[in-house]
Amino acid sequence: MQAIWHAYADPLLRFLQRLSQGRQHLAEDLLQETLMRAWRHIDNLPDDVESLGPWLYTVARRVAIDAARARQVRPTEIAFSDTGREPVAADMFDSVVAAQVIRGALPRLNPEHRMVLVELYLRQHSTREAALRLGIPEGTVKSRVYYALRALSAIVGAAE
Repeated sequence: MQAIWHAYADPLLRFLQRLSQGRQHLAEDLLQETLMRAWRHIDNLPDDVESLGPWLYTVARRVAIDAARARQVRPTEIAFSDTGREPVAADMFDSVVAAQVIRGALPRLNPEHRMVLVELYLRQHSTREAALRLGIPEGTVKSRVYYALRALSAIVGAAE
């Protein structure tokens, strides 16, 4: 493993920096994952370190692609500048108004969508718990939530 590190760490890091658009910390993480995969397969790799280049670069490229796909799936993180701020009356008023609007819109949803939203958001059950309580698969719960939120958004948007 030390021979692999000495021969390929720097070139792989430069390669991964290009793939990660110059983000050093991300390239280092990708390099670490690439070398971890090499470590996991060390018994299956040839003894000739010089012949490992194509395999390592392929693994590195795939690791970078997987990481990019994972970042696309995750929602964008939002940094809050003042997390210690207490809600003011206007914030509380907005919350009450929003709750009233949603309560008025819920009966307009079809029963399957309404039941899923009630289980997840009002009763604060997990997807698994909601699926068990409703007697449907977890995937169906997720699908219904997606479409229920879209329908609720359309109803609330039309009411404004």
